[in-house]
Amino acid sequence: YSIPKLDKQGLDTKSLMGETQPSEVEERPKWDNKVQYLLTCIGFAVGLGNVWRFPYLCQIYGGGAFLIPYLIALVFEGLPLLYLELAIGQRLRMGSIGVWNSISPLLGGVGIASMIVSFLVGIFYNTILAWVLWYFFHSFQDPLPWTYCPLNDNRYDDECEKSTPVNYFWYRETLNITPDIETSGSLQWWMVVCLASAWCVVYICFIRGIESMGKAVYVTATFPYLVLTIFLVRALTLPGATDGLEYLFSPDWETLKNPQVWLDAATQIFFSLSVAFGGLIAFSSYNPERNNCERDAVLVGVINSATSLYASIPIFSILGFKATTALNSCKEEYSHFFLISLFLLTLVVASLFFPSLQYIVCRSFSLFSCLSFIFLPPPPQSASGTGLAFIVFTEAVKEMPGSQVWAILFFIMLFSLGLSSMFGNIEGVLTPINDLKLVPKWIPSELVTGIICLIAFLTALIFTLGSGNYWVEVFNGYVGSVPLLIIAFFEITAVIYIHGMNNFSEDLYFMTGRRPNIFWKACWMVISPVMLLVVLIAYVVIQAQQHPSYPAWNPGYVSEFRDLFPQTEVKPYPDWVFAIIILLCVVPVISIPVVAVYRLICGIIKKPSSRVQLNPYCNDGFEGETYKEKNGRV
Repeated sequence: YSIPKLDKQGLDTKSLMGETQPSEVEERPKWDNKVQYLLTCIGFAVGLGNVWRFPYLCQIYGGGAFLIPYLIALVFEGLPLLYLELAIGQRLRMGSIGVWNSISPLLGGVGIASMIVSFLVGIFYNTILAWVLWYFFHSFQDPLPWTYCPLNDNRYDDECEKSTPVNYFWYRETLNITPDIETSGSLQWWMVVCLASAWCVVYICFIRGIESMGKAVYVTATFPYLVLTIFLVRALTLPGATDGLEYLFSPDWETLKNPQVWLDAATQIFFSLSVAFGGLIAFSSYNPERNNCERDAVLVGVINSATSLYASIPIFSILGFKATTALNSCKEEYSHFFLISLFLLTLVVASLFFPSLQYIVCRSFSLFSCLSFIFLPPPPQSASGTGLAFIVFTEAVKEMPGSQVWAILFFIMLFSLGLSSMFGNIEGVLTPINDLKLVPKWIPSELVTGIICLIAFLTALIFTLGSGNYWVEVFNGYVGSVPLLIIAFFEITAVIYIHGMNNFSEDLYFMTGRRPNIFWKACWMVISPVMLLVVLIAYVVIQAQQHPSYPAWNPGYVSEFRDLFPQTEVKPYPDWVFAIIILLCVVPVISIPVVAVYRLICGIIKKPSSRVQLNPYCNDGFEGETYKEKNGRV
């Protein structure tokens, strides 16, 4: 037989890069068509963060000026990583664990790390979908339940009166939140039901793998764009919409001098594209080997970023409408107070007697100031994430004519966005399990999927406790940050410097018919790894400089004999929670060095015993190891 060509690491290049046995290729599922594959990748990349994280970053970092570092990060960090993952998955036709094991047995831990991160992200991500379902079910009521305070013994609830009906419905009716993370509270049965419903939907869509999921993405990946378009048309007709857009796109070039802006832009594009989860590798592994993955990567990346910008327009238009409505209400309600205080009291005295009005008095009637109040009210309270979706946006929707219809559309859109992303998270767990053949073939895949979903549901019950929202913030802040940056750095290093740039170029030539140009080579070899390393180090340094804290919803929050509620109370995490945070950052990636050390030790132990002693006095002495044994030893 002919001896296969070995690369400079001594690995079989043909077997490495996907020339599998015919039986393996036949068993590999395939997409029905190219559109199905692209919609799945776009649905995985475009998630909730495009709707509630990107607009917030634009607002706090100079509006249109933020687009400059964002686009730079997209071109030099996001697209090269996306292209690399789609290419390596398509060529090897394996999940994340199989891919990195094929490149080098020492890198098997990278795939395990991706699988763990996908599982941990999936359990808290689907909890957000449970909250969306809760709001969706209540959106059919007239009036909407977050537009009024409930009556208790013929009087309005004190907590609701001190805050707002929107805050009360979110923190009390939905979460029934505890004053701090140390007080766990009990399981909220309505959240358990919504969580079970969310996991049932995921299981039904995923019951037959890509066959059923591929059908579901026709709806889940396209419906959000329809809703965003409807919101855009309606929002642009609302009073104050132009002021909101002006606030979004007015560039503040001074913010570009702040290093934090560049760091947040790099992390946003990295997490927005959903690289390093293993889901994109799994999706591309169902492609035929000869497919233009370069065009796919550019298309998915551009659509993802364009969606973020497209979603910002209706959101800021509606927030501009909300600010205008609040401003007019403020003028009508407090005009007499300002006239009296102008002649009888100084601003300082007024603020002493009316601390809740101090901010309004100081800011006067500026519309832009009202927008600042919406996003960053004192003390600082983030209006991204759940704060934007379940507080700010729901408060704006209730002011719109036909509020029930807009609420229903909004939460269906959020659920569709989240469901498409969940497909990638579950695929990032199931594909490595199937590729490693950890489950016997006689067990149906539907049962395996059901078991994974059941385990995830039981684990996610922690998020249905009274302290569940605090734990969601912990998982959201730390599971998908440092571990993903480390995984991505090892991925690009493994392909370019272990497999080799020349070998990878030949693989791309085989798949696309052309070798990568100088731009891709420069990004893969220098620019992208350096950017990842800088972002990782900067992120760790910034986090290490301060003890992590969280905003707590505490109705008894007082300071200096003043009642500060409904402001959130910023509390430091207890030491035992801080230890869990460190574990969430370390445990997912600990498999990378552990597997490498284990394989090295096994190689050292097996090396002496693998040598064959030849007998010069017997012809049998020339029968050494076969090539297969030699290649396996190497």
